[in-house]
Amino acid sequence: MSEYKYADAGPTWANAYLWPELRNIVSSVSAEMPKRAFDLGCGNGATANMLADLGLQVTGVDTSTSGITIAKNAFPKCGFATGSAYDDLRSIFGQFPLVVSLEVIEHCFEPRKLARTLYDLVEPGGVAVISTPYHGYLKNVALAVSGKLESHFTALWEGGHVKFFSIKTLSAVLHEAGFIEIEFRRVGRIPPLAKSMIAIARKSRIS
Repeated sequence: MSEYKYADAGPTWANAYLWPELRNIVSSVSAEMPKRAFDLGCGNGATANMLADLGLQVTGVDTSTSGITIAKNAFPKCGFATGSAYDDLRSIFGQFPLVVSLEVIEHCFEPRKLARTLYDLVEPGGVAVISTPYHGYLKNVALAVSGKLESHFTALWEGGHVKFFSIKTLSAVLHEAGFIEIEFRRVGRIPPLAKSMIAIARKSRIS
């Protein structure tokens, strides 16, 4: 697979609707956990830096060498390394009270491996925050009627989306990995036509 390349350290267009909700989530959970976080699929480091601005000590990993090079140069207060969601990242970096993975799982041929890596990275009692484009009946009908299915499914985008999740299917993947108390929030538009969904998944304190 060709590398997902980054040209600069700026946020992506999706961050405009993902970050406000992520800030709300961090605010709601940070009081009960230490100030450390891991960004799985950190890209160019923009989200990791946003979390660092909230007072978190952040480590980020991505397969993109261009993204990691940009991240290291632009955001020195975070730690970055090249790595994959298919790697044994826990043995390298340990565990974290908060693990974030935004708009990554839809790019993975093996999403269950990513979910297991997330689970392994989260310390007992910790939280994982995972986002991916939302799919549901009404949105799928709207895409079909509007003639936008071809562009939505990104068939011509090198390194684009290869998996398309509903709340039911993403919940199943996260439950299989071992997460409990999975909560979903839809963002970007009104809920039935949301651009993305964010899953907040807790790991049991006993593991």
